[in-house]
Amino acid sequence: MNIVILGTAYPFRGGLATFNERLARQLQAEGHTVEVITFTLQYPSFLFPGKTQYSTEKAPTDLRISQQVHSCNPFNWIKVGHRIRKMQPDMLITCYWMAFFAPCYGMIQRLVQRNGKTRCIALVHNMIPHEPSILDKLFAPFFVRHTDGFVALSESVVQDINRFDHGTKPKTSYPHPIYDHYGEPMSKEEACQALHLNPENQYMLFFGLVRAYKGLDLLLDAFGKVKDQLPNLQLIIAGEFYEEEDKYRAQIAHNGLTNRVIIKNEFIADADLRKYFGAADLIVQPYKSATQSGVTQVAFHFEKPMLVTNVGGLGEIVHDHKMGYAVEPNAEAIAQALTDYYTHNRQPDYTQYLIQQKDRYSWTGMAQTFYTIYNQLK
Repeated sequence: MNIVILGTAYPFRGGLATFNERLARQLQAEGHTVEVITFTLQYPSFLFPGKTQYSTEKAPTDLRISQQVHSCNPFNWIKVGHRIRKMQPDMLITCYWMAFFAPCYGMIQRLVQRNGKTRCIALVHNMIPHEPSILDKLFAPFFVRHTDGFVALSESVVQDINRFDHGTKPKTSYPHPIYDHYGEPMSKEEACQALHLNPENQYMLFFGLVRAYKGLDLLLDAFGKVKDQLPNLQLIIAGEFYEEEDKYRAQIAHNGLTNRVIIKNEFIADADLRKYFGAADLIVQPYKSATQSGVTQVAFHFEKPMLVTNVGGLGEIVHDHKMGYAVEPNAEAIAQALTDYYTHNRQPDYTQYLIQQKDRYSWTGMAQTFYTIYNQLK
């Protein structure tokens, strides 16, 4: 087939761009012609809380990526919509994660659908974002109306889509595949040496952008509760802060953790992921709300047990007391899981179970899910 993926990709950075590029590679490997159409402008700078939207990595040489879409210019949306309509791809995969993009995506899809051939299938990371706004009610229905079918990454997102579609269009979910392109795992000793850490300590890793819904405050309170029971335990926070760093540093001091927390406040390059995951004994995601998370799939790749909160689709992925913990989103429950994990040395058993589950999260399965929806629309 001829397939167009519409969404963020290089030169933009982040997990969504990584997902789209990996999906494009899988579809290419299965014999399809794939073009990724990304943004000339993704977010206006005043709406973007981070330091930069752009990747410092080298441009992919194995993908066809073109920057065409200006997220704030309706005349551009019409131009891009007509261009894709004339291309007559069999499938347009639109990567949706927040209502800000709904007018842009909806208009492009509306025009593309007029060719009578292309099936517009949305890849929905979040239908209702972690930090909802009035835009979700105003803009999302327009996007859903001009989408033919939906692929979500968790059942909770399917239910969110049904709030706008009322079950009339084909939709399904397939769990976030494992990110498998970050290189071989590093030993703890090698990773600690690279990060100038003491390998005799125990490390839990909070990885990714620091935002309010990700519950770092819950983790810090939980750590404060167990710091005396687990004297060798340290916390690594690796990711750019989209919140005020000072308020978390104040909480660290309040909990007596000043010498127990390592902060790397910057976007972690792909080449450095294996260092942080290699040093960690446990990946901790104490989210207050969630749909799914790419961090869990990076943890799968590096074969690291996880502690997540049982919100959204996280509990669907992390089987409680088998490959880690899926606990209630409060400090007490997180503290109990930390104590259990480290005092009973759960890492070997949980790692073994996790390895056995890796085949459930394949990019082949992800691609097949799109074919299934496409065939329902033919």
